[in-house]
Amino acid sequence: MLVDNTTTSPNEAHPPFNLERIHALIAELETELAKAPPGADLQDLRDEIETLKNVLNSPKVKEGWIRESLHSVRNGIEEITQTVEGTVLKDSPSIAEIGRILGLM
Repeated sequence: MLVDNTTTSPNEAHPPFNLERIHALIAELETELAKAPPGADLQDLRDEIETLKNVLNSPKVKEGWIRESLHSVRNGIEEITQTVEGTVLKDSPSIAEIGRILGLM
């Protein structure tokens, strides 16, 4: 199990990330992407998810890196949902969940 090595000062407006929830979210996203139609151009989103996984598995997890990777994945999902290939993700709770994790909602 990954341990959250990030520190959050009492002055920060947001709590530390729930790393278990982020790992579960990644698994959910990968399951949703597996349902995409053949030939769907989802490689950029898959790459962003892989980057997030690498960040989470690094020896020293930093909150800023996680936040940046989550933003990239969220942006990738939003871009994909505007295309025909994104119909699989249109009703995905993942966008809202990432927004909640990032404190955007």
